[in-house]
Amino acid sequence: MNDTSENKSLHRAIIVVALGFLALALVFSARAALGLAMPIWENDLDWSRGYVSNVAAVALLIMAVASPISGFILDRKGLRFTLLLGLIAVFISCIVISMAQSAWVLLIGFGIIGGVGFGIVATHMVASAVARVYPENVGFASGIATSGSSAGQFLIVPLIALIFASFSWRWGFAGIAVGIACLIPLVWWVPSDKPDKQVSKASTINDVTDLKFSLKKLFSTPVFHLLFWSYLICGYTTTGVIETHLMPFASFCGFEPIPSAAAYGLLSAVNLVGMISIGWLTDKMNRPLLLGCIYIIRGFTFWILLNVGTSYETLLLFAVIFGVVDYSTVPVTASLVASHIGLKVMGLTMGLLSAGHSIGAAIAASLGGYFFDRDATYDLIWISSIALATIAGVLAFLIKDNPSQKLRVQ
Repeated sequence: MNDTSENKSLHRAIIVVALGFLALALVFSARAALGLAMPIWENDLDWSRGYVSNVAAVALLIMAVASPISGFILDRKGLRFTLLLGLIAVFISCIVISMAQSAWVLLIGFGIIGGVGFGIVATHMVASAVARVYPENVGFASGIATSGSSAGQFLIVPLIALIFASFSWRWGFAGIAVGIACLIPLVWWVPSDKPDKQVSKASTINDVTDLKFSLKKLFSTPVFHLLFWSYLICGYTTTGVIETHLMPFASFCGFEPIPSAAAYGLLSAVNLVGMISIGWLTDKMNRPLLLGCIYIIRGFTFWILLNVGTSYETLLLFAVIFGVVDYSTVPVTASLVASHIGLKVMGLTMGLLSAGHSIGAAIAASLGGYFFDRDATYDLIWISSIALATIAGVLAFLIKDNPSQKLRVQ
């Protein structure tokens, strides 16, 4: 490869990483805003916590459908088309929510329209796109790009909380819509190269045009099942219980919205460092061991939540430890998919894993609201998270890491 080709490839990689980072920053902040607004809607509009939790669950189920479809679209159409489609959906979602006068509008805006956008602009899409342009360091590069999901929440969620407190929740969602509108024109910077030009012919599954063949091969691959079920539990223990219920839980403990958002922001800040660091470790050590340890440590953090009480310091301790192991499963999982399954169907594979992630999250989001409405406590959801995270760790340990499986690039 000559210097011109290398510079072109590096330029493309930088654009993909940067835009993936920014897109995830805004979209994950929009998702997190639901948990921030939940206590306000409960008090001001009489929308029960159980109902709003079910709206989140609907969004997650829609995401479960949208994720593999968007992954397949990414494999066929490329990042520019897929990212544009998702950002437009999230923009419309935020506008609809900001104008909502009744609970059913929230269901349409966040649950359905938002679910489609969130399912498209997600870590699986960004990690898959990055793997194609940076195949030799998938863990580190995808760790940087997908850390936008945490960076945005670290910077943007506290700002949204301030807007909620100073103006109204409507202005908060409108502000997110404005940010997304500013990002949409930048999507045209993404090079329009077809994805298959960036992918090795040595991928484990080669026929990206035959969806039926690809699915059959995936479902007959043991490592896919180990990753799928562990990732389903990952969704339960992160997006489902933490993204949906951590800030309502903090409010239940007696903490005001801004301190609650600050704790969530601290979690996200640590997670940003954790994703990049673990992404770097992914390229250096045994990946199944690393992934399993992430799940085991995550399970321990829910024991801390069981003992928060009225101690803000304990909540911050949880935020720091959980932050290290929150989204840090993404670069490890992406690297395992790239080496064990292949790049040509990475979008589809990560989309299917993300679908499992969303299903697990939907179950947890709904159960969290149900348990709280029934028992006025989150204890059962935290206890279940301890048990399931431990199971996910065991599943990860069963994956065999073959250091000789290196991706060959054209």
